[in-house]
Amino acid sequence: MAGLVGKFVGKTPAPRKGMASPRLSEKAFKARYKQQFVDQAFEPLAQSIEQIASIAWQAYADSRKSPITRKAGPAFSDPDYDLSVDWIAAHEAVLQAQRRYEDLTAPPRLLIINGSSRSEHTCPGEMSKSFRLAEIARETIDKETKLAVEILDLSRLASEYGRNIHPCKACFSTAAPLCHWPCSCYPNHSLGQVQDWMNEIYPMWVAAHGIMIISPVNWYQVSSPVKLMMDRLVCADGGNPDPSLTQGKDAAKAKEVELAGWDYPRHLAGRLFSVIVHGDVEGAENVRHSIADWLR
Repeated sequence: MAGLVGKFVGKTPAPRKGMASPRLSEKAFKARYKQQFVDQAFEPLAQSIEQIASIAWQAYADSRKSPITRKAGPAFSDPDYDLSVDWIAAHEAVLQAQRRYEDLTAPPRLLIINGSSRSEHTCPGEMSKSFRLAEIARETIDKETKLAVEILDLSRLASEYGRNIHPCKACFSTAAPLCHWPCSCYPNHSLGQVQDWMNEIYPMWVAAHGIMIISPVNWYQVSSPVKLMMDRLVCADGGNPDPSLTQGKDAAKAKEVELAGWDYPRHLAGRLFSVIVHGDVEGAENVRHSIADWLR
């Protein structure tokens, strides 16, 4: 494989271009931005909201994805590269979680994931079977083992304010080094793509020795929350832990780095997994295979 890769060094293909621009006009941007203030209680603050919208427009127009940065420092290939402080915090949280994972004096950790979006606190009006199974698993494990158990309840995506898992942008398909570990695509402050939960979820996975995923069947597929999490974990399998190596999201540079030789680091190697899928009719076996094949 190394010899094959070597043949392409110096022949890096240019990134493919040609899609229509998604850029909005100032009028369209502000109309969309103000949709979060439709409550009549905001009417006395209309002038202030207009001022805030103008600032947000300027950040959007200038593409200020990461407005606060600091120098990467000696731990990175380019110490002078300006890294987002959001990414630095996520990176440090992952490193701390890895130290917990490697601590032989601490009890092994199990992460139990409720993959259903159903919740009694929003439109469905009742808890899900996935949540009940997660609670049964936690109670049983607490009673019969000395494992440290953590619950990740993905139903919060649909019931809690400010909980988001933004979609994967598929940087890995351009070149593996363009996909940073942990993900650097979010937050994107200029696009309002903030409050991304994955920067808290990555350390949960890293610290765990075992992961149990409980998912319902939604139209022969995993649930929406589980699929979002699955896609955003692509950076754990071959992702680049040094964004300065690719000068951030420089697609051409990332292709050069990959073709020069990339070892596809497995950041979650060694973890055990369990998959529980339930459904009333067909599709449970398909979903079980889908999750298990992804985790292997």
